[in-house]
Amino acid sequence: MPFASSNVPIGRLPRVLDTLGRAYGAWLTMGASLLISLIGVYCIHLSDAAQTNAAAGLGPTATRQLAFLGIGVLAALFAVVPNYRVLSFISFPLMGLMIGLLIFLLLPFVPSWLVTPRNGARSWIDLGPVDFQPSEIAKIGFVLTLSHYLRFRQNHRRFLGLVPPGVIAFIPIALITLQPDFGTALLFVPVLFAMLVAAGAKLKHLAIIVLIAATASPAAYPLLKPHQKARIVGLIQQFKGDTSADQDINMQSASAQRLIGAGGFVGQSSERAITLMKFNPLPERQNDMLPAVIMQRFGLLGAVGLLFLYFVWIVGAFITAGLTREPFGRLLCVGFAAFVAAQVFVNFGMNIGLLPIIGITLPYASAGGSSLVAMWLMTGLVLNVAIRRPRKPTRHSFEFGEG
Repeated sequence: MPFASSNVPIGRLPRVLDTLGRAYGAWLTMGASLLISLIGVYCIHLSDAAQTNAAAGLGPTATRQLAFLGIGVLAALFAVVPNYRVLSFISFPLMGLMIGLLIFLLLPFVPSWLVTPRNGARSWIDLGPVDFQPSEIAKIGFVLTLSHYLRFRQNHRRFLGLVPPGVIAFIPIALITLQPDFGTALLFVPVLFAMLVAAGAKLKHLAIIVLIAATASPAAYPLLKPHQKARIVGLIQQFKGDTSADQDINMQSASAQRLIGAGGFVGQSSERAITLMKFNPLPERQNDMLPAVIMQRFGLLGAVGLLFLYFVWIVGAFITAGLTREPFGRLLCVGFAAFVAAQVFVNFGMNIGLLPIIGITLPYASAGGSSLVAMWLMTGLVLNVAIRRPRKPTRHSFEFGEG
């Protein structure tokens, strides 16, 4: 049957194809998420093999990671189902729930079997078969809440108007720092700045804040824990070429750099990689230090390829943000991309000796159920934004001009 214009629907299939076609940015993000996750499972398997001396079959940590990968993919599909705009209206209650869980971790009367400190940090709730880390889900809650707050506002273009977004960020940052998990808390800062920039905040105001923070940062040094101070001192020793602490505070960093150097340009075979890890113990090689395992196995070329996959993830999220006229969805994508970018930068910096080791995992790759599921929820929400047909907001969103 003829129709008057191309805007007249001709059936559900073309509409579905149109929706999927407009989501090409999110499909880039989805594909990169899956490839990075599988690389992580494989390299965790190598780490397992070095510990158990059994290269055949998946080791226990790799098997667990693969199971969490399945849960994460299901969580991403679940996150696609509700219209993401609905999440805007429940973002503050969700953030309130996350803040409640973060406070729960700090309560001194909570029994140790439920909240067991690890490496001095009260960051996990023991649920029996699995552990739950609220700070990972708090990342999503923070992005949802800040996106909801900024979506129709303009007061953040004034200097004092930056106070409310700062308060929204300060609450989870303070509670996570008290665990203490300074590394995870640190990630919220660049995400806050990225979302403010995307919402049209003035760069000169943000630059003033950065300058003030940089000037005041030395005053915070006495407030750090002894092990945190030792990490900073150890990093300075590495910069000076002092190897006296390589068997002490710098042992983890020095071991990671040896394994990275052993990978060369194209990496080692799986058998040799397992042997090198066996005779070069590296604490947390399945978690924070996984890039050392990856670069040992696949070399510099593999590291560049992995970073390219993260670049594809971020580009896919930004494409989705650029094609989204609705401000809440746009800010969601920017916030999640900022979390991924900041986490990858810090984690790689830790492994190659440019940053102190502060307990940051490699997104999608490092072992950890809460982290993996949270990252896949981010992927699902980016896809959710991408597949929703654009509509004109009922109110004017933030604009980027000076007027």
